[in-house]
Amino acid sequence: MTTPFDTVTFAHGPDMKNRFMLAPLTNQQSHDDGTLSDDEFRWLVMRAEGGFGMTMTCASHVQANGRGFTGQLGCYSDQHVEGLARLARAITSHGSLAIVQLHHAGMRSPAELIGAAPVAPFDDDVTGARALTTEEVAEVVESFVLAAARVQRAGFDGVELHGAHGYLLCQFLDATHNHRDDQYGGSSENRSRIFFEIIAAIRARCGEDFHLGVRLSPERFDVATVDILELYQRLVACGDVDLIDLSLWNVFKEAIDEEFAGQPLLELFTGLERGSTRLAAAGRIYSGGDVNRALASGVDVVDIGRAAITNHDFPNRVRGDATFAMRTLPVPAEVLRSEGMGEEFLTYMRQWSGFVGE
Repeated sequence: MTTPFDTVTFAHGPDMKNRFMLAPLTNQQSHDDGTLSDDEFRWLVMRAEGGFGMTMTCASHVQANGRGFTGQLGCYSDQHVEGLARLARAITSHGSLAIVQLHHAGMRSPAELIGAAPVAPFDDDVTGARALTTEEVAEVVESFVLAAARVQRAGFDGVELHGAHGYLLCQFLDATHNHRDDQYGGSSENRSRIFFEIIAAIRARCGEDFHLGVRLSPERFDVATVDILELYQRLVACGDVDLIDLSLWNVFKEAIDEEFAGQPLLELFTGLERGSTRLAAAGRIYSGGDVNRALASGVDVVDIGRAAITNHDFPNRVRGDATFAMRTLPVPAEVLRSEGMGEEFLTYMRQWSGFVGE
């Protein structure tokens, strides 16, 4: 029987002491140049101390022009290494795996933030994004690889590629708009090619002891569920991916694509062979009961977001009380501050209706 406090083993990298993973959460509290702030350090380290078996950073951009929001943690330059090393040391000192989520926002990079038109796999009139050249796609691949090597040098146990939520890697998967005439557009194999080039190069550069995960959106964001199911199986088959992290918004929801209407979305994936690759899922896991229900449905790791914001020690609380549930919303601002939330993060969360109370 699977329990929340079982050890999780991976094909590459160290074991995870339990099945609780801190979701990569946008928080806007790093410095403007992407270097680590004390607020970001405190917030993440408190989660490691609170019992999370894996502590993942927010999305960290691998190119300066891939920045998606203010206060984003950077990993595109050696100037970021000192802060990242400080963070890695503190996270791992609490027995938690330290993971950086590698990110490029693509067409979702605001022009006013990056000082230029954003880039994407294809031209986009709405955002003003221009299509990357084939040579620039190769540069993007190398930027992900250099970022992985950089955070490994800083002491992190691994990385996760952000292939979800309509950011750059996810944009390549868009069959409706990605009609590139080079090797990165058109067929499903071509549209996903960038994933496998990055994965193979990171594995070659960082070695066999480095954890490598991929986050995917199985629907929405102009991706088809059937394409993500195919990609999932190819990622498993390649043998280099340790964890596939599904962002579902609700792990217990039904699929919205007509082809799978009425079927539980998560079950489409848990029923597939995954060999040594582990499966994580995120979405409305708010209590110990939700954790056990998700594990019973077949996932290996539970990806905790909101409950980690309201309760930095959510895993430890569940260990003490299997029925424990996150704080009821809205949560007073002072309580969130006591949970390690900096003022920028607090301002950001006030945009989420009903989350922050006074």
